[in-house]
Amino acid sequence: MKYAIVGLAVASLIACAGYFAGRSSPDESSEVGEEVILTPASPTPLRAAADASGPERLVPHVHARYPHDHGAFTQGLVWADGRMFESTGLVGRSSLREVDLATGRVLRDVDVDAPRFAEGLALVGDELVQITWQDHVAFVYGRDDFAKHREFTYETEGWGLCHDGSSLVMSDGSDTLFFRDPTTFAVRRSVHVRRGGLPVDQLNELECVDGKVYANVWQTNSILRIDPATGVAEAEIDAGGLLSASESLDADVLNGIAYLPERRRFLITGKLWPQMFEVTFEAAP
Repeated sequence: MKYAIVGLAVASLIACAGYFAGRSSPDESSEVGEEVILTPASPTPLRAAADASGPERLVPHVHARYPHDHGAFTQGLVWADGRMFESTGLVGRSSLREVDLATGRVLRDVDVDAPRFAEGLALVGDELVQITWQDHVAFVYGRDDFAKHREFTYETEGWGLCHDGSSLVMSDGSDTLFFRDPTTFAVRRSVHVRRGGLPVDQLNELECVDGKVYANVWQTNSILRIDPATGVAEAEIDAGGLLSASESLDADVLNGIAYLPERRRFLITGKLWPQMFEVTFEAAP
């Protein structure tokens, strides 16, 4: 959600949004197909291996990388039937878009009018559901034409969203995941997320995969794999070090995760990142 302070680029975004706290197929130059297991490089330390109550430690194994719109303030990613959809944020720059993975080219988009600030995105059947940060409204669009079908309202902030096949799972920046009815958006239940017995807040972009919830933790390079029944963080992925030093200069925080079931891999990126990475998660060295 929100901003990490990274140089003048992010400072200008803060001024723009008034907000803090609260393309071709990959070629040799893009290093497609280069498989690398990254060693932990997160500024947020993971729990010590000796802590038996802590989560399993994982890192991304990079299979491919693709160009990503460096101007996209990524809030949510969805992959379905070989197509990628993205929600972007910032007031006056929020949008829903369909993007070509291989080139990063925006195939079509629809703006979210100011002063609304778009956030997480989920697919339910043939409809895309996009939430907003502090506007307390969710938009429902047709996947194939981006026509707006209806709106929902809610009381909390909106950060991340995914669909587990039954409920829409939503985060609001706290340590709580809300499970909402996809038809009415009413809360069915909620669960508090714990890592090593301690609460974890700042839960951001979400992805539901094989009965688990993956959650970016805002302002860190961590992605948690959460048991939605108990709220226990079973694994923590340190995704630091994906961008080069030069690429990181104008980039904001890690945010954006989608699952490719046909390859059993993930796509991960971040706000204002020039790259998107196709990865699997493997045990840390």
